[in-house]
Amino acid sequence: MKRLSVIIMSALLACTQLFAAPSEKILVFLCFGQSNMEGNAAVEEIDDWNGRRFQKMLCADSYGTDLGKWVYAKPPLVRSNTGLTPVDYFGRYLVDSLARSYQVRVVCVAVAGCSMKLFDKSTYANYIKGEADWMQNIVNNEYGGNPYQRLIDMAKQAQKTGVVSGILIHQGETDAYSDDWINRVKKVYNDILTDLDLKAANVPLLVGEVVHEDQKGACAGANNTIDRVPSKIRTAYVISSKGCPAGPDRLHFSAAGYRMLGKRYGAKMFELLKKKGIPTASGVNDIMALPDTDNAPQGIFGINGQQLEAPVNGLQIMDGRKVYYYNY
Repeated sequence: MKRLSVIIMSALLACTQLFAAPSEKILVFLCFGQSNMEGNAAVEEIDDWNGRRFQKMLCADSYGTDLGKWVYAKPPLVRSNTGLTPVDYFGRYLVDSLARSYQVRVVCVAVAGCSMKLFDKSTYANYIKGEADWMQNIVNNEYGGNPYQRLIDMAKQAQKTGVVSGILIHQGETDAYSDDWINRVKKVYNDILTDLDLKAANVPLLVGEVVHEDQKGACAGANNTIDRVPSKIRTAYVISSKGCPAGPDRLHFSAAGYRMLGKRYGAKMFELLKKKGIPTASGVNDIMALPDTDNAPQGIFGINGQQLEAPVNGLQIMDGRKVYYYNY
């Protein structure tokens, strides 16, 4: 009888673990777009990463039987043949900023050169038929012919472990030149919310600018449209690319540009998470990465009161705010 009780208790424990509720301390972020979201810059030694609290889901068919598996978020994040992406430093910023009990997980689906039409489930099929063979190969060989559905399928799997807490877009070089693009972004955002049973108030949308005009960006005109997204989507926020270095083609960012842009995505998301009451790593008023040169703090003081010429890693006062500063 005693042995039977042990067996029953073990079975109940196994069932409890199998159907355990998603953890509110596992924050999941959905990321999609075109080539700058894929990541076009080569991964450098400085970008190596082994942090346990930042994980990526394997979302491409080329991962074979590992499709849908969570692994450490070592770059490249999107596919094995892509490069450094803003999501790399977005995730790193968040795990450095949030309390250590929190994990950050990302689900990334991106296709170089694509229009937002590829992620609109009402237009993707006709759209991809007219695109180049190389793009069709990515769509068909990596995402089962439907990148939007792959994003949703992987997100549903992610919801079994954590809570979808935000969506990141970097797309627009191809077609962000009119209100039609903004309307399509709004539709895709709403489709994601509906398909995953989410509320916009709990899932902010971060939309990154393309390479800025101050870097002579080849598609910088698209930022005029991207900057107007919050006027149509109340829970959307634009991430500035001003000052983020470009690569030689002025279409993609350099590795330094991806790091800078990614930290900006992270800083905005961290600000929004703080407002929801999610605890920070240090309990201080703010956490920041390397400041932009044109927005660098003016009054900087160490915790013992001495004035500093520049920020140093650790706790200090900047412009009257208690800040925990770090620089990779």
